[in-house]
Amino acid sequence: MRFYECTFIIRQDLPAQDVHKLADKYKDLVEKMDGKVVKKEYWGLRSLAYEIKKNKKGHYIFLGLNASPNVVSKIENDFKVSEDIIKFLTIKVDSIDDRPTLMMQTPSETKD
Repeated sequence: MRFYECTFIIRQDLPAQDVHKLADKYKDLVEKMDGKVVKKEYWGLRSLAYEIKKNKKGHYIFLGLNASPNVVSKIENDFKVSEDIIKFLTIKVDSIDDRPTLMMQTPSETKD
């Protein structure tokens, strides 16, 4: 098993409730294939740097995974065919930190 960080952007017109359902769908998919979701974060509705598929904003979801490469390739294939996912990025990392990511920390927490 390897560690991966997966961030994906969901269309802006999806309600927050559906966004969380979609994130849970991918979490369940990973767990069904004997992977583990170490960390799951919703970074909110954020402006995009440029328009993607007629979207100027998107809901950002972050997943920290402990899974095999075939699990990652399966969820990436699902991302590619999903009309709700407008962009995604998965990278292999050495470990996943238990602390919240910088996107989830308040400015006072980042001054270490």
